Amino acid sequence: MTALADEAARLLETAAHAARLAARDLAVAPRPQRDAALLAAAATLRTRAEAVLAANAEDLAAAPDLTAAFRDRLALTPARVEAMARAVEEVAALPDPVGRVLSEWTRPNGLVIRRVAQPLGVIGMIYESRPNVGADAAALCLKAGSAVILRGGRESLRSALAIHGCMVAGLREAGLPEASVQVAPTSDRGFVAAMLRAAGLIDLIIPRGGKGLVERVQQEARVPVLAHAEGLCHTYIHAAADPAMARAILANAKMRRTGVCGATETLLIDAAIAPTLLPLLVVDLRALGCDFRADDRAREILPELKPATDADFATEWLDAILSVKVVDGVQDALDHIARYGSEHTEAIVTQDEAVATRFLGNLASAVGMWNASTQFCDGGEFGFGAEIGIATGRLHARGPVGPEQLCTFRYQVIGSGQTRP
Repeated sequence: MTALADEAARLLETAAHAARLAARDLAVAPRPQRDAALLAAAATLRTRAEAVLAANAEDLAAAPDLTAAFRDRLALTPARVEAMARAVEEVAALPDPVGRVLSEWTRPNGLVIRRVAQPLGVIGMIYESRPNVGADAAALCLKAGSAVILRGGRESLRSALAIHGCMVAGLREAGLPEASVQVAPTSDRGFVAAMLRAAGLIDLIIPRGGKGLVERVQQEARVPVLAHAEGLCHTYIHAAADPAMARAILANAKMRRTGVCGATETLLIDAAIAPTLLPLLVVDLRALGCDFRADDRAREILPELKPATDADFATEWLDAILSVKVVDGVQDALDHIARYGSEHTEAIVTQDEAVATRFLGNLASAVGMWNASTQFCDGGEFGFGAEIGIATGRLHARGPVGPEQLCTFRYQVIGSGQTRP
């Protein structure tokens, strides 16, 4: 190990030990105390908004060569700071996920068995440079009674520290341990490596970012991982779609924010309606600044579209680029999604309920939408207040991850003197 790696490991161990002690207090802290910390943090985000924005401006100025999509993810505005504060308040207003009786049953011998929700413990959050993720993750972990160690992208370190200061102010005001929410004290990548090796200190790692980040975490982690794969989302416009609805949904699904994981990256459109509807869709999106990569059948209708390669259909653009494919019905659309998709979010636009039911029932993806934009795949829109990420794996949680999904469970067994024969 290098001296830098040794120092990063030491810093992580110190942070994790403090987090474990804080997690013990959080696990038994009553809901009013945890909620008071969140409300105080939200108020501090508002009172310190100018300082948060100034820190973010320094981050942006220090990284002038970022792509437009990356800058959009990194940038904060007064509206985005206000949205962070509101999200923290919305998390506070949610029901308490800790201590819920998930199920209860009585055995023939009279034993009463309860499955009860409990905090996970210490969560490690590794994310790229989207500052609001730190506030969302801190709020959700506190609501779920767990401590969290946050490690954001180095480009957002000043923003992360400013937001962290607001969360700590809330903890302090509510009398909860300040170590309940910590930010990596260094931008050295050795800190991430130390987090991934911290079995016994960190209970769950959640990566949130691009494909490269998630793959690295999955390959190197010695700690359980709640994976958030890339968002290669599809919108399928079926032959029975309402044209006006299809145009509105696709424009929003692709162009509302191109850099978010719920943005549609591929349009699938039925051959029966493509000759009339596809030109209108292209006009709509071009007016919003979108470019296209189209298959041969789409280019027969619109020859000026750039040809799509196989790799294009496997690309999460996170930009104003849309892959386009003409398909022969719902099964063809499902087959394409199964081949190229990342099991994040898919949408169908149709007035045919039977087709929609078939589409939704045959998806492997975490979220399926019917007549709605894929950009609704969001914890706030799902009523979770915020989200710590979109889980696309097959275990524990899927889709937007809110407070309930950040709990595990234990069993309580109540007897009346039973002994086992």
